[in-house]
Amino acid sequence: MAKDTFFHKKVTLNAGGKLIDLSTPTVMGIINLTPDSFYAGSRQPTVADALQQAEKMLADGAVFLDLGAYSSRPGADDISVQEEMDRLLPVVEAIGTNFPDVVLSIDTFRALVAEAGIRAGAHIINDISGGQLDTDMFTTVARLQVPYILMHMKGNSKTMQQLATYDDVFNEVFDYFTERYNLLKQLGVNDVIIDPGFGFAKKPQHGYTLLNRLDELNRLGLPVLVGVSRKKMIYGLLGGTATDALNGTTVLNTIALTRGADILRVHDVKEAVETVKIWEAVNQQ
Repeated sequence: MAKDTFFHKKVTLNAGGKLIDLSTPTVMGIINLTPDSFYAGSRQPTVADALQQAEKMLADGAVFLDLGAYSSRPGADDISVQEEMDRLLPVVEAIGTNFPDVVLSIDTFRALVAEAGIRAGAHIINDISGGQLDTDMFTTVARLQVPYILMHMKGNSKTMQQLATYDDVFNEVFDYFTERYNLLKQLGVNDVIIDPGFGFAKKPQHGYTLLNRLDELNRLGLPVLVGVSRKKMIYGLLGGTATDALNGTTVLNTIALTRGADILRVHDVKEAVETVKIWEAVNQQ
């Protein structure tokens, strides 16, 4: 099992003074505050909708909630910083008020939005671009001293599908993490989580290669987040659409756990929490 390798892997996060234990895999629920995210079931366009979804996800066992106000699906329209903040900040404040023990992650590649989200009460910055789309992101994370999710992507939402070419996808992703993490360490960032970026500048076969070799990322000694929920690598293989991809998501999440995933980022929290519980029961035998 990946968990038994000799690489020392960081298993705690300090999120706003809350010590999060990752020695047992945890679940992050996705709440999209956008009208155009790729899975319609994840869209929560009003504060009331987002609060209702937050309550359900927390009751189902989510440790983190990830709030996104800018769609990163392929070809998504660009929106202004102000519009992203207008969608995001009222929800951060409302969830924080109603659920004071929640750990909130802000899904943005913009440093200004990330900082505003943290100031409003969020705890983690989740950056799909790994600091490549905003050169102020790394210094902002270092100044705020918050956990940072470092994802692999090439290009942006409009160009990434044309950039899905690799000689060796795993080694290129591994080298990217090594380079970007070294920059973060030099700036004094203490808590970094890595995310291979399934579906971001990657064809389905690239995703399956990365998932198959996921345990090799343990050499970096960092927690690993896997976000395959309802993505095209599932329904492109099995047929249907994102709506039909829950069973495939559970299969891939199970494989990810066997290869050392620490956080499952999902649309369907209850099913993911059940997957972790069953995986745990097997591994305790």
